[in-house]
Amino acid sequence: MQTTTVQTQPISGQKPGTSGLRKKTRVFMQPHFVENFVQSTFDAVDGVAGKTLIVGGDGRYFNAEAIQVILRMAAANGAARVITGTDGLLSTPAASNLIRQRGADGGLILSASHNPGGPDEDFGIKYNIANGGPAPEAITAAIHARTEEISEYRIVEAQDVDLGHPGETSLANMSVEVVDPVAAYAELMQSLFDFDAIRGLFASGFTMRFDAMHAVTGPYATAILEGMLGAPKGTVVNGTPSTDFGGGHPDPNPVWAKTLFDEMMSDAGPDFGAASDGDGDRNMILGRNAYVTPSDSLALLAANAHLAPGYAKGLSGVARSMPTSRAADVVADRMGIPAFETPTGWKFFGNLLDAGKATLCGEESAGTGSDHVREKDGLWAVLLWLNILAVRKESVADILAAHWASFGRHYYSRHDYEGVDAAAANAMVADLRDRLAGLPGSQVAGLTIEGADDFAYSDPVDGSTSTGQGLRILFEGGSRLVIRLSGTGTEGATIRVYLERYVPGPDGLHEDPQSALAPIIAAAETLAGLKATTGRDGPDVRT
Repeated sequence: MQTTTVQTQPISGQKPGTSGLRKKTRVFMQPHFVENFVQSTFDAVDGVAGKTLIVGGDGRYFNAEAIQVILRMAAANGAARVITGTDGLLSTPAASNLIRQRGADGGLILSASHNPGGPDEDFGIKYNIANGGPAPEAITAAIHARTEEISEYRIVEAQDVDLGHPGETSLANMSVEVVDPVAAYAELMQSLFDFDAIRGLFASGFTMRFDAMHAVTGPYATAILEGMLGAPKGTVVNGTPSTDFGGGHPDPNPVWAKTLFDEMMSDAGPDFGAASDGDGDRNMILGRNAYVTPSDSLALLAANAHLAPGYAKGLSGVARSMPTSRAADVVADRMGIPAFETPTGWKFFGNLLDAGKATLCGEESAGTGSDHVREKDGLWAVLLWLNILAVRKESVADILAAHWASFGRHYYSRHDYEGVDAAAANAMVADLRDRLAGLPGSQVAGLTIEGADDFAYSDPVDGSTSTGQGLRILFEGGSRLVIRLSGTGTEGATIRVYLERYVPGPDGLHEDPQSALAPIIAAAETLAGLKATTGRDGPDVRT
């Protein structure tokens, strides 16, 4: 097989965001686009000669073709071994687990997470380091710098490698190992949770619906829930991955998983409902007539994790992204363990997990996880919930109500304004940023502003700093408003407005969240002028 050095030139727009490089699929399909980014990644990590890499993706459109390019480039750059799942499929948490379990030097994950898939939708590539977590900012900055100066890439001229079944083959001097994408992950889950107790839960007549949203988690959920835990066949719906996620939007929230949400909000609904996203790292949790916000889910898991064998010894700490509600902080304070507030992006949790400072982590965008891998993990969260339900023998609604009665309730919602003119969105944020210093002590919508800043983070492990992570408006009494621009979209700008109101109880714990948040919503409009900036009367998505 011949290795070819191809002359190229920089392609603009290859700066990785919080979760790697995401663009429209047709952008990735342009000549040299994938090759430039992959070679730049290899160069930024001091090459891959002699190294072992994990490569896999969520099966979205162009996934299969891009993986074959990466294999040929890895071989041309001297990699010793690439491990991938059957048909190139690996959920993001399963890829993280394989990196750690097999002692790989890193990995490339092909996904745009919860974004839609298809020729006219979204695609993405990100690099994960040897701990299994997303590359830190120093590496993503080096990748970007390399994309701006690249002049050539190396690739082997060869036929596509057959990835259709487990086994091992060669590509030039590199071994390509295809593994069952589910087996190692399922073994890890069995080591963390009481599968016998969960089997007993299902045997008692407990009912569940898991919506895999035509995405990569389908085979994992079917194998574990129906195969290993005895849930009835049909518990997992939309379980076959498709390149365009069945024409849907694989984001597990009440808007995009509406069929499941409506089923669970019925008196005839199952006892428990859950969904996961495109690459398997996010989750939605529901009970009959009960929706658990991601922020509340993190707090509840922290308070009850000790009921699962893998966490019986307790937690070393809890970490959350800055926009996530402070419900987990209240739990951590009660438990006498540290609570960490980081910027958005799972990579910021990696140092805390590696250093043993945190055990559980979570983001308001439906991502929760623990130190078992270095990614958020949707199915893991579902299994921990099932373990808790099996032990407590209470409904989701009852567990939620008891938690609020004990810790108070953080009413919470995120309002997304999508596809906003980028210049207008940036101007709005810049204007509010300029006014932050003068806001403390003033009143808006009947609320007194206690503090205001542009969130900056200093990593307690390595001392690195990250600035400009989102505008925080802190109100007296524990309520908050956060505004930031998202780094996960591929078109225009997405303004995310995070609204939080703390009610300590015992009264006022069971209001409609949007009504309870009305003063915070009014404050956001007064301070930021969202209607004028977006030209819209309200957000595109409320979660």
